[in-house]
Amino acid sequence: MRFLKRHRRFDKYDEPLDDPISGVANLFDASIVFIVSMMIALFMAYNMLDLLDPKSEVTITKKASDGRVEIITKKGKEIKAHKMTDRKLSGEGKRLGTAYQLKDGRVIYVPE
Repeated sequence: MRFLKRHRRFDKYDEPLDDPISGVANLFDASIVFIVSMMIALFMAYNMLDLLDPKSEVTITKKASDGRVEIITKKGKEIKAHKMTDRKLSGEGKRLGTAYQLKDGRVIYVPE
């Protein structure tokens, strides 16, 4: 009688998988973690962690290869980008201060 009952050795492996697409969700989660870690590494490499701090104030001057200048300012959570032009403007206003250029090329603004 013992030989009439046939047992398969690998019965548990014959069951179908629950969901063959479930591994894709894990890949998506892993890629998101990788992207965030790369962003943090880039911020650390360029010493720009102040951009992530909601209380900090940061000003960045960026000059493109064609000579265009862009000033990026961050105050708290608000970020503004200003593009500089070579056009001369005229109008009425009041003098706010004086700017001096040092020998090494730095510009210092002195308010009145």
